[in-house]
Amino acid sequence: MGGWLILETSGRSRVGVARGGQVLGTVDLGAGRQNNRFLVPTVRQLLADHGLAAKSLVGVAAGVGPGSYTGLRVGLTVAKTLAYAVGCPLVAVPSFRAVAADVPGEVDVIADALQGMIYLQRFADGVPAGELRIVPFDEWVKDSAPTVAGPGVVSFAGKLPAGVVPSAVVEPGVEAAYRVARELPPLSPDEVMRLEPLYLRGSSAEEKAKRAG
Repeated sequence: MGGWLILETSGRSRVGVARGGQVLGTVDLGAGRQNNRFLVPTVRQLLADHGLAAKSLVGVAAGVGPGSYTGLRVGLTVAKTLAYAVGCPLVAVPSFRAVAADVPGEVDVIADALQGMIYLQRFADGVPAGELRIVPFDEWVKDSAPTVAGPGVVSFAGKLPAGVVPSAVVEPGVEAAYRVARELPPLSPDEVMRLEPLYLRGSSAEEKAKRAG
């Protein structure tokens, strides 16, 4: 039975391998750009540790963000290259959906989008109940879900609306990303070629250039 490779690099860079619906092992490379150079060696070692050859993979699941611009680009490049080389399907996993998969009930998943803005998406029992969008933090405060999860729980600690319960789930885990991946269709070859991190806008450098221009 072939295995799956799971890459989630929207925040902390995490790698996992799974087979038969079960995650066999994970490695957390932590946060920081310097850890991106360890991603490929970690994939090789993790596959070897669990007796899996790259050519035996039956799927690659990759988190697509939103999140770290550099981390996501590196993660998706590795995922696309490996899936192409092996000839196995690639599944794009929205990182907020992987967060929500570990939080029951109605929840808003948020992250800091800078300049008083947040990335926001609402879920109900792990299923999207709205589109991913960028909104002012102050606007969200007026109409938030009963629970909030995601990186924004840390970024806005002390500023969350009264009565809103902050979840302990602030980043997508490998197990959750794998569960979500198994519910989603694989990308077509054309979709793989066009796949980019989910940002809704350019990088901070691109945004600065636009303002200056």
